[in-house]
Amino acid sequence: MSIPTSVLAELLHAIPNWRPQMYFKSSLVALSHAMEDQVLAGNGSPLVIATFQRERFYRQEAHRYRRIARQTDQVYVLSAPETDFKNQSGEYETIAFDGEDGLTHEWHLVVITQQYANCLICRERASQRESQKNGMDSNRRFEGIWTSDQGVCEEAAKILLERIVQYRPELTEKVNTAKSLYLQEVPEELPTGPQQFPTNNPDPFVNRLVNYLQVGQYKLMKAYRAIASQEQKERLIHLMTVAIRRSLDPQKILEVAVEQLGQVLGACRSIIYRCGEADETATITHEYLRPKIPTVQGETWLLQQNPFFQTVLETRESLLVKEVANHPSLEESPQSMQNLVKQANITSWLFVPVLYQGRLIGMVELHHCGTVPDEWAKEEIALVEAVANQVGVALIQAESYASLEVLNQQLEELDNTRSNLVAITGHELRTPLSTIQICLESLASEPDMSPELRQVMLNTALADAERMRTLVQDFLTLSQLESGRVEWNPEPLSMYECVELGVSHIRSHTVQSERPNLEVSVPENLPLVQADGEWLVEVLTKLLDNANKFTSVEGEIAIAVQPIANQMLQVTITDTGRGIEPNRLETVFDRFYQEEGALQRTTGGTGLGLAICRQIVQRWHGKIWAESEGKDKGSQFHFTIPIARSASQSKSKSNSKSVSKSKSTGSSHKTKSQSRKGTNSKQ
Repeated sequence: MSIPTSVLAELLHAIPNWRPQMYFKSSLVALSHAMEDQVLAGNGSPLVIATFQRERFYRQEAHRYRRIARQTDQVYVLSAPETDFKNQSGEYETIAFDGEDGLTHEWHLVVITQQYANCLICRERASQRESQKNGMDSNRRFEGIWTSDQGVCEEAAKILLERIVQYRPELTEKVNTAKSLYLQEVPEELPTGPQQFPTNNPDPFVNRLVNYLQVGQYKLMKAYRAIASQEQKERLIHLMTVAIRRSLDPQKILEVAVEQLGQVLGACRSIIYRCGEADETATITHEYLRPKIPTVQGETWLLQQNPFFQTVLETRESLLVKEVANHPSLEESPQSMQNLVKQANITSWLFVPVLYQGRLIGMVELHHCGTVPDEWAKEEIALVEAVANQVGVALIQAESYASLEVLNQQLEELDNTRSNLVAITGHELRTPLSTIQICLESLASEPDMSPELRQVMLNTALADAERMRTLVQDFLTLSQLESGRVEWNPEPLSMYECVELGVSHIRSHTVQSERPNLEVSVPENLPLVQADGEWLVEVLTKLLDNANKFTSVEGEIAIAVQPIANQMLQVTITDTGRGIEPNRLETVFDRFYQEEGALQRTTGGTGLGLAICRQIVQRWHGKIWAESEGKDKGSQFHFTIPIARSASQSKSKSNSKSVSKSKSTGSSHKTKSQSRKGTNSKQ
């Protein structure tokens, strides 16, 4: 049988003016033992009614009730059974109630004799969350009445005896006997005032003991809270340390920090962002939110206009703003700052700087967004500061690790460059040198060689000498471009004339029957471009030479130019040649890149042509890129060049003449772009 109603509630209903008091479990144990000891020390035959929440609590006191039962036959023990406890009439009456009964949350002991009466009627005040949190069962709290007032004790005994009859109807006669012996007629009006420590208590020492226990328990609770706070701080620092050890990724570290801070401190909003002293704004990327709180993730956070941020910047210390809305600094700040506070619904604001060796590298903020201002305790602020220190160390370590990775990558690339340089240079130099040596030896040892064969030998030696010169020139050109030793002379130029110069190079260095069809689609009325004419022609020449090298005689090469947004011209060189694998469209611009390998390729070149083109295009702040659908599907090379801000037709003609003169195709004025054949083999 289960009765959900509370005995304490029924008793308070009968004595409505009494106010229940709060007791710790340790105090109730002391009171219960004092009441039981008083029974054992007496000579009378009292009525004793005791209730236990669970059988395990009863087993701890069973031996005391067996001794009490030797003095009286009116002993009733109630408990929720767990193993052996059951309804039984033995040395004393045991009454088992259901686990869902209201008595499972209560603690009762009633003692009534002919000389005195005592009762303890209590109910557990709340769940055991706090006791479980601190790991101390003695922190469980109860509310109830402890008194020796005869009328109150008899009313409590009457309520409990009536419940016993409901649980065990066969005890009705015995219960009626107890009522007639121990319960007087209850007066119409019971005591009306709370009497926590009544003057007619037979043992004043018990009162002092309870007071001592209550005060001691409060001190213990304060100590437990301090220990729990310290443990919480150490756990959070440990989590940060573990996060740093597991990953040196700053993003993951900040995610762990903001999540743990928000959960541990119960902030409405917790954010962490990286910033410097001179930053105008910061973007919020790491945020912890409680339900129904507006998010600020992705928002632009004002820094220079934030008076609180500036205060932290000056003092290098944490800042707590309890009432943000009424703070004078906010009222004097720009409207944009006031709108930000209103939009984020910030009532109280905590700033904790993330510093490393005195340098600001980030900020931790906690927001309270309720209608009533709130504040964080000193211990909580100290906890946030400790976390901020860990975050600062973690960020610096992550930056150092990232820099080390970049350095290692650069060293690896340098080593690869060195290996490629040795392999390619050795191959490119050894082959023409061998040919030149053979030709010269043949000319020197064969005086009777026919004029036709002698001419073939001379042409071969000259061609390989040119090949070596081109190799050396490409090395020098790339070295100058990468080191920034090139002197640039930008001027307004005609794109049409520059394209014609590049095309003339291809036509003059290859026989028409040995090159693919070349189509030029460049309008003459294009706007002038701002560039160094010599280097612009160099880019066009290398890209056209590259397309010619990897396109069969039956294929086609096309060059087109079109304006982009009145700021740039885009040059596109399309071929139907070998094509490029999609995953190598960026790699082809690397130094010494050879798709077929340095020593197994079927075409000549050092793999420096496209690297040189990229360096040149980037100098005028343009872009260069490649497109291809794959192997044997042709390719497209694009680059952009800025349009000159002001240009006239006359200026265009004069510049065209100067470019034509400096880039003349005559043998006595050959430029770098005209004096080399097959210098680019980047595919």
